[in-house]
Amino acid sequence: MRTATRPIALYEPEFARDPQAAYRLMREQSGPLVPVELAPGVPATLVIGYEVARRILTDQQRFPADPRRWQASMPADHPILPMLEWRPNALRNAGVEHARYRSANLGALDAVDQHALRARVERIATASVAGFRADGTADLVSQYAFPLVFQSLTYLLGCPDEIAARIADGMAKIFDGVHAVEGNHQLTRAVLDLVAFRRDLPGDDITTRLAAHEAGLDDAELAHQIITIFGASSEPLTNLIVNTLLAMLTDPDLSGDLHAGDASVSEALDAVLYRDPPLANFGMTYPPRPVDVGGYLIPADQPVVISFSACNNDPVLGDTRALGNRAHLAWSAGPHRCPASSHAYLIAETAIFHVLDALPELDLAGRRDDLVWRPGPFHRSLTALPVTFPLS
Repeated sequence: MRTATRPIALYEPEFARDPQAAYRLMREQSGPLVPVELAPGVPATLVIGYEVARRILTDQQRFPADPRRWQASMPADHPILPMLEWRPNALRNAGVEHARYRSANLGALDAVDQHALRARVERIATASVAGFRADGTADLVSQYAFPLVFQSLTYLLGCPDEIAARIADGMAKIFDGVHAVEGNHQLTRAVLDLVAFRRDLPGDDITTRLAAHEAGLDDAELAHQIITIFGASSEPLTNLIVNTLLAMLTDPDLSGDLHAGDASVSEALDAVLYRDPPLANFGMTYPPRPVDVGGYLIPADQPVVISFSACNNDPVLGDTRALGNRAHLAWSAGPHRCPASSHAYLIAETAIFHVLDALPELDLAGRRDDLVWRPGPFHRSLTALPVTFPLS
């Protein structure tokens, strides 16, 4: 049985600069299961093999998603906790409770009017581009993708602007792991205010539908469903839009196919979800007993993290990663597969198509190698995507 090598730190800037090189080195040294650290002194097992990942994601008996036994060993104020801690939601539970929370989420999400959502995203995109069109330059992270995604989410959730601003600030602190505990408290208070607002004033939105669902969610449970929707959507969807635009501006094969009419924006999105997914490492599970997987002993009560990015680029997949192929793990798999992937595709596709149509001569400002990737074990996220375009 193989023993663990020295854990690799996923939180260092060096890892963020070139994670694919790190995954290749991991594969050579450790195989499909790799000892890592999510933060200083926080060990985990990273899964980088596609088939192993699929088995783990569908095995709720040996790999449940409930972190409470692990969490009991952690300091209550540890900055990694807001990303991993137990919450009364579908993502952090198994069995009956998972089914209850997931049914409420599916009921609320499936009722979204996709035509109305597309129209709203187009209006947001038009207003966003109008805000910088006269400048000849823009940062597509802060001036386009993030505000577009956030406004789309607050529309879907029926969230007033003042509450939305507090949610955005709290969520950013959690993802960055800086002042994460403060951000978690801030986020929870803001979402509880949204719950109270929509219980008093119901609307045609996800929050109202969650409140009315037969699962009978109390205020705390309802708040945590909303937190999950924000957390699973805001950062990853922003990064999906940005990473796809970056690929279209710098990848000769992808940009050539698109300009020649040989590939659609949705196919470009799938290419990025395969090659460089915005939520690179996630899908945590917590085995209650040691598990032997292919001769590697996974410890009990310690996070097992799925590297969607490394698994999608597993050499065993060969040439299956062609445009239009959606067998990637970017939305996870099994009982915890993302229930809102169709909405995410719609928002991202609409956002990308609009900015390319509005600014057809868009170009990257500077060199790709000079772009800065935010450190952190979970996301694949640029600090900025500076672009230039001719003044109209």
